[in-house]
Amino acid sequence: MTLPATHQLVRADGSVLRYCLYGPADGHPVISHGGTPSSRWRRPRLVDAMERGPLRVLAYDRPGYGGSTRRFGRTVADVADDTRSLADAYGWAQFGVLGGSGGGPHALACAALLADRVTRCAVVSGIRPAEPGTPPRDEADERVQLAETAAAILANVADGGPEAPDEPEPFARDNPDAMARLRATFVDDIDGWIDDRLAFVQPWGFALEAIGVPVGIWRGTDDPFVPADHAEYLLAHIPGAADHVFTGGHLPGPDVYAEIFAWLAAPSVH
Repeated sequence: MTLPATHQLVRADGSVLRYCLYGPADGHPVISHGGTPSSRWRRPRLVDAMERGPLRVLAYDRPGYGGSTRRFGRTVADVADDTRSLADAYGWAQFGVLGGSGGGPHALACAALLADRVTRCAVVSGIRPAEPGTPPRDEADERVQLAETAAAILANVADGGPEAPDEPEPFARDNPDAMARLRATFVDDIDGWIDDRLAFVQPWGFALEAIGVPVGIWRGTDDPFVPADHAEYLLAHIPGAADHVFTGGHLPGPDVYAEIFAWLAAPSVH
């Protein structure tokens, strides 16, 4: 595949949000919130599913990722304002939201805080809020630890390993697009990764119980990263949330993505 063009939104305060567009231009609009860490560039099997599906997907770099301006001290809830601005730029009065892994809380924030505009919210392998009393994380410690994690991942790729544990293509080092995604995620800047992790252990800024839009929770049977109790917590606290279990690990395959995209495109009354 060829990496799609990057667009950017310059906000009134001069900050920038960078994003890419996927899927048919006339598809149902959806704003996608990537995992922690991630970038606006999605992996080939997800791109293929989006291009074949019924959605027009805007996938963007949260502040601190890629070329999006860092916003130190941001909360999970702050994503709603960014999402509103991106939707307004395309005249999307209503749209769905999709969040994978660390993007799950951000998609849920939009469902809670933009209820008049969000049609449906799909969460894939999403995480739950931290337990009350969880201590804050230290930015300096996070920077050291995440830099070590990133170096280990890149060393594995240099040795011929896969881009990710669940990615079937093993030779990322020989794929310029895969290496561009990896550099954007682990090399160019890790501020967004740090800021996500700082935000997750603080109050998210909204109540799961207040969400009134349709929410679907997708979870794998053998997720090595997010324990099953995270999905169970979300299902117990989000009114009417629907449980969808797929066979596999942290991220689903094309057939499950097709199911998720069809669900997001379905009419919604709430």
